[in-house]
Amino acid sequence: MNKNDVLTAEDGMARCWWGHEPLDYRIYHDEEWGRPVSDDIRLFEKMCLEGFQAGLSWLTILRKRDNFRAAFAGFDYHKVAAFDDDDILCLLQNPGIIRHRGKIEATIHNAHRALEIVDEFGSLARYVWSWEPKSREPGIGKNDANAPVPSVTKTSQLLSKDLKQRGWKFFGPTTAYAFMQAMGLVNDHMQGCSIRAQVERLRREFTPPC
Repeated sequence: MNKNDVLTAEDGMARCWWGHEPLDYRIYHDEEWGRPVSDDIRLFEKMCLEGFQAGLSWLTILRKRDNFRAAFAGFDYHKVAAFDDDDILCLLQNPGIIRHRGKIEATIHNAHRALEIVDEFGSLARYVWSWEPKSREPGIGKNDANAPVPSVTKTSQLLSKDLKQRGWKFFGPTTAYAFMQAMGLVNDHMQGCSIRAQVERLRREFTPPC
């Protein structure tokens, strides 16, 4: 993290510095980020969008998210797995998304891998939540030594490694930790953030799929 850890906006809400502005980030920070998710479609969507984000800002992806949803059948992995070469060509001509052939093909490829996980675990959520850390983990990334929020942890490394062994693409350790943060496997809202306590309560009340 950088800047000031927490900033207070004109509405009196203290937020993690990155969720202060613009409005797109503020809404995402307040209403989504860190809240536990057990819906397979939403989990798959986030895994795909985190892959599309590689080399870009999350704001770029967030502002195109509705376009991505329309282009990828709402991220229903059953439907995405059925995409063919004609669909890929159509996606490469879609100005509303990131037209990166490797990432598009990886999304379709990962839909097949998601089906395999569902066959093995019963749901994608059951697999994902099996990686919830039992306690707070220190960061082990390049710049994590003195950072209040990690970018890579031991669990994110192991999750990334396991998915790679299962054939997943575009899901490295940093991407894995960003996914864990966003989907509520950890609560990385900063101390002093007005949303942190809400997220912590939701996490306590949440029953992971088993």
